[in-house]
Amino acid sequence: MTKNMTSGREQAINLACQTLKNDHFINTLSRRVAMQTESQNPSAEAILRAYLADEIAPLLEKLGFVYHIYDNPQTSMPPLLIGERIESENLPTLLTYGHGDVTNGEAELWQTETHPWQLKQIGNQIFGRGTADNKGQHTINLLALEAVLDARKGQLGYNIKILFEMSEEIGSKGLEQFCKQYQKELKADLFLASDGPRLNAQSPTIFLGSRGVCQFRLRCETGNGMRHSGNWGGVITNPAIRLQHALSTLVSATGQVLPASLRAPAPEGITAKMMQRLPVGSMQGDPSLNSNWGEAHLSNGERLFGSNTLEIIALGAGNIAQPVGAIPNHAEAVCHLRIVPGTDWKNLVHNLEIHFSEQGFDDIQVHFEGGYNATRLDPAHPWVGFVQNSMKKSLEQEITVLPNLGGTIPNHCFADVLSLPTVWMPHSYPSCKQHAPDEHLLVDVANQGLAAMAGLFWDLGEHWPQ
Repeated sequence: MTKNMTSGREQAINLACQTLKNDHFINTLSRRVAMQTESQNPSAEAILRAYLADEIAPLLEKLGFVYHIYDNPQTSMPPLLIGERIESENLPTLLTYGHGDVTNGEAELWQTETHPWQLKQIGNQIFGRGTADNKGQHTINLLALEAVLDARKGQLGYNIKILFEMSEEIGSKGLEQFCKQYQKELKADLFLASDGPRLNAQSPTIFLGSRGVCQFRLRCETGNGMRHSGNWGGVITNPAIRLQHALSTLVSATGQVLPASLRAPAPEGITAKMMQRLPVGSMQGDPSLNSNWGEAHLSNGERLFGSNTLEIIALGAGNIAQPVGAIPNHAEAVCHLRIVPGTDWKNLVHNLEIHFSEQGFDDIQVHFEGGYNATRLDPAHPWVGFVQNSMKKSLEQEITVLPNLGGTIPNHCFADVLSLPTVWMPHSYPSCKQHAPDEHLLVDVANQGLAAMAGLFWDLGEHWPQ
C-alpha cells in the first residue's frame, strides 16, 4: 500500500473517531434514542415508520444512496427499508443491516439520573434505550461510512446496500419472507453488520453466525376450573404439579438438556478449538458462572457458544401476587431452546409430543411460537480473515473470532435465504443491559467500533476479498 493510501486510511479513521470528540456522534444518537420506537407497542406504528423516513432516509440520500421504504409482508407489522449505492454494475457489493426498533422503555425502573428516551453520558457509559441494541451500533457504522466517503472524495470503489427493519425485537416479523421476496434488490457478494455483544468490553470481536432459538409454550389444563384446595385436593389433578414434573424430564436440576432430540451434536474440529480458548465471564458487571451447570464436561466457551440450552423464561399457575386457596385450572411455561447447527428444530413439536407421551404426560400441550435456524460461517472463509486482519490493523490488538454468537439474531435471512458469507462486528458488550433498565454503550468500545468500521470500509476499496 502506498504512503498516500495509508494516509487516506488514517484520515478516514480519524474523521470517524472525531465524531465522538466533537459531539456529532452524541447528538445523532441522542436524536435517535429520543424516538420511542418500541416495536412491542401497538401504538408505535407511526414512530416506527418515521424512524426510517425521517431519520435514516435523509442520511442515506446525503451519502448517495437510493432508497425505498417497503410495507412488511406480514400484515400490520412495521415497514422495512432498502438503500443501495451503486458505483458500477461491474463492482462487487457489500450488504449491511440494522434495526431501529427497541424493547419497551420501562422508564420507572431506570436509575434516578438516567432515562430510556434521554441520552445521558456518565463517565464511560452512554445511557439510553437502543444505545447498545441497535441504534448505537448502526450509528457507528453509518458515521464510519460517511467518514470513508469523505476521505475517498465520494468513491468507495465498491457498491453497498443496506437493509433496515423495525421489528427485530418482536422476532423480525416478516424479514425472512421479505428477503425471499426481494432477493434481486438485496443481491450482494458479502454481508457485514453489527448487533449483539463482543466477547467482553476489552476484546474486539467478530462472530460468524448465531445460535438459533425456538420459543415454545407448554400448557397443562384440566378443564375443572379453579377448585378449593381443601374440598377437592387429593382427588383432582393439579396442573401445576403435572407441568413441574413434565419440565423435569426436559432439563435436569443442573441445567442439562435431557431428551436426545433436543441435545446438540458435540463441538468438534476447528470450531471446538476456537471455543475452548475463549474466556467467558469474570469481567465487571458479569454474572457469576456455575461450573456445574449444563454440559459441565465442556469448557465455558463450548457451553455458551457450542451447546444447546433449554431455559424456562416464564412460568405460571394461579395468581402468585394474590394467591387464593384453590387448585389452578391450568399451568403454563414458556421455554427457549437455544440451538447450534445440526439440531432437528423443525420437528420440535413432534419430538416433544413423542417424548411426553413416552414419559406419561399426554396432558401436556406443546405450542410452537417461533424461532430461527442456527448459522455458522466456516472460520476458514476468506471474508473472516479479511475482516480480522483489517480490524487488527486499525486497533493494533488481537481480534477475537467467535464461531457464532451465543444469542440469536436473524442471520439465517442473510446466510440461508440470501446465501451470503456473514460476519458480524459488534460494538456492545455482554453487560450492556440491553432489553433491561439502564441500557448503555461504552464510549471506548464505540471509539473502537468507529475506527474498525472506517478501516474496513476503506480496505474493501483497496482489495476486495477473494
